[in-house]
Amino acid sequence: MKENEQAAFEAAVRTMIQSVGENPRREGLLKTPERVFKAYQFMYGGYAEDPEAILKSALFTTSNDEMVLIKDIEFYSTCEHHLLPIIGRAHVAYIPNGKVVGLSKIPRVVDVFSRRMQIQEQLTEQIADAIMGTIEPKGVAVVIQARHMCMEMRGVEKINSTTTSSALRGLFKSDQKTRMEFFNLINSPAGTRY
Repeated sequence: MKENEQAAFEAAVRTMIQSVGENPRREGLLKTPERVFKAYQFMYGGYAEDPEAILKSALFTTSNDEMVLIKDIEFYSTCEHHLLPIIGRAHVAYIPNGKVVGLSKIPRVVDVFSRRMQIQEQLTEQIADAIMGTIEPKGVAVVIQARHMCMEMRGVEKINSTTTSSALRGLFKSDQKTRMEFFNLINSPAGTRY
């Protein structure tokens, strides 16, 4: 980001601080605009990353045609309506069709899309569509379970309520046995941790 954009951002943060009744010149708040700028660069770093390039960087030929599941992928996002945190876990599975992707790439794709201003439903769809469109598996399933601070910190104030969303593609949508296997796996106890 250019220096003048950073200065404008920091000025906006000072205005926000003042608007809520605080003194932006108070000692504890003097460097807050700069810290917020750096935090936002990280939190919204997903706009600068290409999920397709991430997935294509680690594609490998395989004869495997059984489900690959990565569950409990932690993520942090931001509600685009209130700019408040969304905290959750994603469960992502796919059925290879001649190609597998390096395991670390799936959580990275979750991070790319979650580090943008989002709604959970869209986040779920974006992850599924990126995997389906890039590695062309026989199917993709994504389930996200998340807490929304816009519901907990304000508004209805429903503490610990969880929102679940899903996106099913290919065999996960058309084949009931495949779909049931996925849901049974993500709902099973974690078992031994290594």
